[in-house]
Amino acid sequence: MKTVSIIGAGAAGLMAAEILSQTNVNVTVYDAMPSAGRKFLMAGKGGLNISHSENFITFLTRYGERETEITPYINVFTPTNLCEWIQKLGIETFTGTSGRIFPKEMKAAPLLRKWLHQLRSRGVQFSMRHRWLGWKNNNTKQLIFDTPTGEKIVNTDVVILALGGGSWARLGSTGEWVKILRENGLNIETLQPSNCGFNIAWREYFQQRFASQPLKNVCLKFATFQKKGDLMFTESGIEGGLIYAASSLIRNEISKNNTATIFLDLFPEKTEIELLAKLCKPRGKLSVAQFWRRQLNLEGAKAGLVREILTIEELNSPEIVSHTLKNLPLILLSPRPLDEAISSAGGVPFEELNADLMCKKLEGVFCAGEMLDWEAPTGGYLLTACLATGRAAGFGVTKWLENSPN
Repeated sequence: MKTVSIIGAGAAGLMAAEILSQTNVNVTVYDAMPSAGRKFLMAGKGGLNISHSENFITFLTRYGERETEITPYINVFTPTNLCEWIQKLGIETFTGTSGRIFPKEMKAAPLLRKWLHQLRSRGVQFSMRHRWLGWKNNNTKQLIFDTPTGEKIVNTDVVILALGGGSWARLGSTGEWVKILRENGLNIETLQPSNCGFNIAWREYFQQRFASQPLKNVCLKFATFQKKGDLMFTESGIEGGLIYAASSLIRNEISKNNTATIFLDLFPEKTEIELLAKLCKPRGKLSVAQFWRRQLNLEGAKAGLVREILTIEELNSPEIVSHTLKNLPLILLSPRPLDEAISSAGGVPFEELNADLMCKKLEGVFCAGEMLDWEAPTGGYLLTACLATGRAAGFGVTKWLENSPN
């Protein structure tokens, strides 16, 4: 019986194991962490967002520059298929008002427990605390692991690498595999932060007064990107779902021009003319802060942000203030470190793989999940693609073993 080794017990690796568990092969999943699905569980702490219910064509566009490459895998494992698969595990799902799809219990743990139970019942073996170090003498059928009892050599017929990207290293996605694959001839795109915050040179007062405060109901405009949502100020800059959604565009702009300037509309429901009319009313004895509060309910973090951007003279100009409220510029200096990011960009380019996700230069070595060179915003797109590519790698291994002469 052939032996398949899957390195990485995250969503992609477990899905590959599920596909292979239904065939006549021995499957062992290896992971450096003490237990499976560490990042999967962390992602589900605030509610496990498994996918999105939006129009499927729109859904595919969320993969940006890699839409063409990722589409074939999601075409055969759509958000609908994903929900059906979860329901077969005994987990009900529901769609939130934002269109995001969640398990009914919201948590990741019940789903993961049932999934692991099913895999084990089908004969899948798990070897935890096994950190992959590479191949012995560049022989892809001999894996080297660092284990609690010392270095270990594992013989295998096929290997699926599902090692994740480079974010949240404490949960297992260390990116150490990049060096190993480069040494074995693969061209790997450098891992970069995705769905990340950005650094801004706040003045000391703003930094101390408004760090950790939210900025709600604003519209972010950058190049062709325009979307409403919420942000969060930090001591170093800005983070939150709205900035994450534009992070790939902003990161690429910074890479080209050293900085990127975004624009915030602090009153997306009002026009500049409406704001100007309110600001042109007599102020009387009211201070600027009192006047803003009375006329526009402008206070707290939003008011602080305006004061951070404008000079004292500009603050007394209704025209400048009203324009700034609709087009407030923020200069972003750099992304936050990769390890802080929700996900990562870069990795194994699809050009290094065949359609079944096997490395063209390393026969019998398949790759899946976030270690592939694609990225997507939060909203269920990350998990959907990880599962879809894990599934494809599983079927790819099955096909390769059927056609392999050995």
